[in-house]
Amino acid sequence: MGKYFGTDGFRGEANVVLTVEHAFLAGRYLGWYFGREHKARIVIGKDTRRSSYMFEYALASGLTASGADAYLLHVTTTPSVSYVVRTEDFDCGIMISASHNPFYDNGIKIINGQGHKMEAEVEEKIEDYIDGKIEELPLAIKENIGRTIDYAAGRNRYIGHLISLATRSFKDMKIGLDCANGSAFSIAKSVYDALGAKTYVINNDPDGTNINTNCGSTHIKVLQQFVKDNKLDVGFAFDGDADRCIAVDENGDVVNGDLILYICGKYLMEQGRLADNTIVTTVMSNLGLYKACDNIGMRYEQTAVGDKYVYENMLQNGYVLGGEQSGHIIFSKYAKTGDGILTSLMLMEVIMEKKQTLAHLSEEVKIYPQLLQNVRVTDKKTARENPAVIKAIGEVTEALGSDGRILVRESGTEPVLRVMVEAPADDICEKYVKQVVKVLEAEKLVAEA
Repeated sequence: MGKYFGTDGFRGEANVVLTVEHAFLAGRYLGWYFGREHKARIVIGKDTRRSSYMFEYALASGLTASGADAYLLHVTTTPSVSYVVRTEDFDCGIMISASHNPFYDNGIKIINGQGHKMEAEVEEKIEDYIDGKIEELPLAIKENIGRTIDYAAGRNRYIGHLISLATRSFKDMKIGLDCANGSAFSIAKSVYDALGAKTYVINNDPDGTNINTNCGSTHIKVLQQFVKDNKLDVGFAFDGDADRCIAVDENGDVVNGDLILYICGKYLMEQGRLADNTIVTTVMSNLGLYKACDNIGMRYEQTAVGDKYVYENMLQNGYVLGGEQSGHIIFSKYAKTGDGILTSLMLMEVIMEKKQTLAHLSEEVKIYPQLLQNVRVTDKKTARENPAVIKAIGEVTEALGSDGRILVRESGTEPVLRVMVEAPADDICEKYVKQVVKVLEAEKLVAEA
């Protein structure tokens, strides 16, 4: 990871970690980089945070000052930017969002011309320019100065694309949508209304400061209660930029990313549409998912945590379905990144085609209790490679056998070791997490509070 750009863009508190100067300079570099041989065309989307407007104008100013034309999608989802970039011949796309973070954070995600996350070497060059390590770039003059162009039509084409993917009408289906007061508010209801659903929508009144606040995929209890109170057939919750989806079945129970992978993977496998009968997961996927996959002969691969790594594996091996427990699911036939609304439509396809409820479709997976404890340490690598810690992890692994697992990994963004145990019961999880944490403490590897 770079100085500013992590696995999911340049993210932090607006005007504290991520400033308008950063955005302007990022725009300047991208406008110059893609405009060396032709007039660059770069599309910008944003979520509903108050600071998103500020960053949109700063980026557009930087792009046009370098001679690029900036096309503004306005409030839209991250996957819509990816779709527009790759289908309408843009040089790159920029999404202004901090995803599921609180409203006061924001971020800049850069998407390359193929709709994937931008290559690390380009992000490194942007960082060098921000830090003054690259000589000043020329400003465009006269007729070479770029323009800003209203491009809401691009978002509308994306809505049409989503509608076209549905295999059946959703007539008479009562569907709940939690739009997290974020990007989905301008798209999700339009899609479900067009497909004939009886659409019940909550948290679709953004005011700039309520995005992700007690709503959306990270606060799923709100939708659970809504589905039960209104006797809905299914509910879908999105995050701030709508690249994630968590579902709720007709009983109000949560259907997370692991369950979605199983349901959609099994359906695609039955239809002969799951490449090599394999789904791509991360190391944080639940043991229950793997046991259920084994029972039906569905194979799986594991990657490091992060949709970036999931997609890299899918691209390298030609797999069509992968994702994370968090609801970040990639259907590579239709998208190059996680797409929450698309995920909900794919899940609806299974429900409609198999004529089964979501609760019934997910009942084959027994989710194991999981406990995760973040331990702040003095040095991540030293702590992870400590012989006593390695021995303790081995002892827990042996004790759990095939009925559970332990995973100890370094955080990618904090001085933290994440200790996770899955087992048949909560008390067993707690017992073995404590066992490893005590060793970290005894070895004096834990940082002082």
